[in-house]
Amino acid sequence: MKPLSDVRIIEFDGLGPVTFAGMLLADLGAEVLRLSRGAGAGAAVFSDVGGEVLHRARAAVPVNLKDPADQARVLELLAGADALIEGFRPGVMERLGLGPEAVAAANPRLVFGRITGWGQSGPLAQSVGHDLNYIAVSGTLHGMGEPDRPPRPPLNVVGDYGGGAMFLVTGVLAALVEAKTTGRGRVVDAAMTDGSALLTSLFHAFAARGLWSDRRGANLLDGGAPFYRCFTCRDGKYVAVGALEPQFYAALIAGLGLTAEEAPQFDMPNWPALHALFEALFATRDRDDWAAHFEGTDACVSPVLTLAEAPHHPHNRARKTFVEQGVVQPSLAPRFSGEDALPEPQPADLSLDEALARWR
Repeated sequence: MKPLSDVRIIEFDGLGPVTFAGMLLADLGAEVLRLSRGAGAGAAVFSDVGGEVLHRARAAVPVNLKDPADQARVLELLAGADALIEGFRPGVMERLGLGPEAVAAANPRLVFGRITGWGQSGPLAQSVGHDLNYIAVSGTLHGMGEPDRPPRPPLNVVGDYGGGAMFLVTGVLAALVEAKTTGRGRVVDAAMTDGSALLTSLFHAFAARGLWSDRRGANLLDGGAPFYRCFTCRDGKYVAVGALEPQFYAALIAGLGLTAEEAPQFDMPNWPALHALFEALFATRDRDDWAAHFEGTDACVSPVLTLAEAPHHPHNRARKTFVEQGVVQPSLAPRFSGEDALPEPQPADLSLDEALARWR
C-alpha cells in the first residue's frame, strides 16, 4: 500500500500547479477525483493540456460548476473527502458556493488547498499572471541568465511546480496530519510568489554575508564561476560542470590536462580567462567523449541530455526514472521502501453519480 492509500482528495481541474499537485498526490496513493469542466460548462477545458502524463492515476468527473444541482452534488462529494485542491482566482470558489466556510460547514475536517500566483491576499491577488511574472516579483528571475542581457525565462518548474505545486502538496500533507489529531481542517494558501521566494533562501543567506552580487553571471552558482556552468562541445552538444569543492576541482583540471598553477580556482579576477580556456578545451571533443573521459572521476562533469535522451541514460534506466505507459514519462518520486510500483494510467471518466456512489 502507498502512504496516502486511505486519503480522498477532490481536484478542481486547472492548469499548471494544481494539475501537477493532483498527480503527485495520486502517485502517493491518494484517491483523487478530478472535477473536469466539460465543453458545455461555459469555461476553459483543460483535458488536453495534462494529457495522459499529468492526468495519470485519477479519474475525471465532468461537472458544470455553474449548475446549482452540480454544485450541490460536488458539496456532497466534499463531505466525504479529506482535502480539496483548487487553483482559481481568489473569490471564485466562494461565488460558486464552494468556499472554505461552505465546505467546512459540510466537512469540518477537510483541508482546503488553494494555489495561485499571487496568493489569496495582497494588492496583486486579483491580477492575472503566469509563472514568469510570479518569479519576477519574488526576485527569483533576476539571477537567471547571462550577464548584461535580460534574464532568461526558465522552464516553469521554478514557479508553477517548484514554488507552487510542491508547496501546495507540502501544506496539504501537513494539514492532513493535523486534521487527524484535531478533527479540524485548514485553508492552505500556496502562492507561487511566496514559494519561489522561499526557494531563494540560500542566496539571501549569501547576500547577507556579502557573498552574492545582484549582477548575473558574477557569482558562484549562476554561471559566474568557470567550474560551475555548461560548456559547448565539438559536436554542438553540452556538458555540465559542477566542480565546486577543491578536491572535485582538482579532478576537473587534471582531466583537462591543467595544473593548479595554470588554473587557480578562486582567483576571481582571472575567471573570464579561465572561462575562455575551459571553453576552448571542451570544444575539442564531443559531448559523449567527455562524459566517458570523466566517468568514474570526482570531476562532476555530466552530459546535458535532451528530454528524448534522458530515459536511455544507464542511471535513469537502472532506477526506472522514466517509464513507457502509452507515452514515455517520468516515474514516481520519491521512492518508498517496500514499494516498486509504477505510475497508474489515467482511468476512465466517472459521472458525478458514479463518483458519489463510490465514496458513500
